[in-house]
Amino acid sequence: MREAAQTPLDDLASSLFRRHPLYDKDIQALDVIPCVDGYVHAQLACIVNEDSGQPGRILHSTIMEHVKSRTEKLDIRGLRYNIRHWGPESAPAVFFLHGWMDCSPTFQFVVDALKESWHVIAPDWRGYGESECLRRPYWHPDYYADLHHLLAHYSPGKPVRLVGHSMGGNVAGIYAGVRPQRVSQLVMLDFLGLKPAIDDDSPTLIGSWLKNIDDKPSPSVFPNCEALANRLMEENPRLSEARAEFLSWNVGRFRDDGLVELACDPWHKIPAPAVYRIEDTLACWKRITAPVLLLIAEHGLISRRFGNDAPEFKRRISGFRHLQTVHIPDSGHNLQHDQPELAAAAIESFLSRD
Repeated sequence: MREAAQTPLDDLASSLFRRHPLYDKDIQALDVIPCVDGYVHAQLACIVNEDSGQPGRILHSTIMEHVKSRTEKLDIRGLRYNIRHWGPESAPAVFFLHGWMDCSPTFQFVVDALKESWHVIAPDWRGYGESECLRRPYWHPDYYADLHHLLAHYSPGKPVRLVGHSMGGNVAGIYAGVRPQRVSQLVMLDFLGLKPAIDDDSPTLIGSWLKNIDDKPSPSVFPNCEALANRLMEENPRLSEARAEFLSWNVGRFRDDGLVELACDPWHKIPAPAVYRIEDTLACWKRITAPVLLLIAEHGLISRRFGNDAPEFKRRISGFRHLQTVHIPDSGHNLQHDQPELAAAAIESFLSRD
C-alpha cells in the first residue's frame, strides 16, 4: 500500500514551517523541527531568516515515507466525527478501531506494512483525535451505537471486517455478538476482557465517579512534541525514537499557548461507575458467528492479566466459536507500534478479500 512521496524538499520545508504552531514566535535561527505532512515524516534542519521567519536553505533532512492518509468529517449521532482513510476506495474495506487514550494515526505503522491493497477506514472515537469532544463524562455504550451508524454509512448492505485494538477490540467484539450478521471477520489486538478488582461494587464506583466529576480531569500537558515523544518511550521501552516522534506529532495537539497535550478529551480518564462483569461480555462473544483472530502481545495486557491464570484464560477464549490466536513476540500492549510488520502479516493472512 505504499505511495512514494513526490514533494520537493524545498517546497516541503516551506509548507511545514507555515504549519508550525510557533511560527513567527520562537523559531530559532538554526533548529531541527520534526513535522508530519500527509505521508511524509520529516526532520528538517534549516536556516531561518530571522526578519521574515521564512525557511532558507535546508542543511539536513531525514525523510521517512508513510502510506498517505486522508480524512473526512462525518456527522454521527449529533457529533462531528473525524474519519481517516488509507488506500483506494475500490479496494476491500477494513475498519481499524483504536483504543483508549489513542486515535486513528496509531495504526500508521501497520498500514505501512500491509502488502495488499486495502481501503482502511479508521475513525477517531468521540472525544479523541480530531472528533468532537463532549467535555463531560462519556458512556461506553455510545461507542456501539457510533460504530453501528458508521458501518451503516460506509457498508450499508455488506458485512464488514473489523480490527480493534484494546478498547476498540472490546467495542468490536461486543458489537459482533449483538449484530452478528453485520460482521464477516473480527480481529482483536491484545484484548480479552478486563480484570477488575474483586471488591468493586456499585456504591464505591458511583462515589468515586461523583468525586472525579467534582474534581474535573485535567489534560496531560507537555512543553513540546519532543517531551511527549520521550514520555511515550518511557512508557514503552520498545518504541523506537522515530516512531515515538511520529506519534507525538499525530496523537498530540498544540494548544493556543504553544504547549502540547494528548489529542483526547481528559474526561475519558474518569472510570465508569458500573461494575464490569465478564459474564456479560462472554454472553456477547458466544453469539459471534464470524471467525475471530486474537493477537496476543508477549508482554501485553492479556499476558499480564491471565498469564498466571490458565483456567480464566481458557474460560474466556472458549467464548468464541471460531477462534485463531497468534502470539506476537517482543511486544507490549501497543503491538501496533512494537511489531507492526508481524501484526500486519497476521491480519492479512487471516482476512479474506471477498
